[in-house]
Amino acid sequence: MDKLKMSTPDRTDKNSISISSIAINDKIFVFREFQVMIDKDLAELYGVETKRLNEQVKRNIERFPEEFRFQLTKEEK
Repeated sequence: MDKLKMSTPDRTDKNSISISSIAINDKIFVFREFQVMIDKDLAELYGVETKRLNEQVKRNIERFPEEFRFQLTKEEK
């Protein structure tokens, strides 16, 4: 699988912003009437393992308001 490479966009290069936006928009889904990204995709954007991303969320739960995170129920899996 190709990894998404994140870089600081050059303000004079409008194409780099569009490509990044398209790549990110393709990873956003509507679920329970909310726009969401899967933890695997977020981890890929940040260049870390999914396991490490989830560990950091658990360790720093106060930094992640409830409206920015949720887990699937058993029925939804």
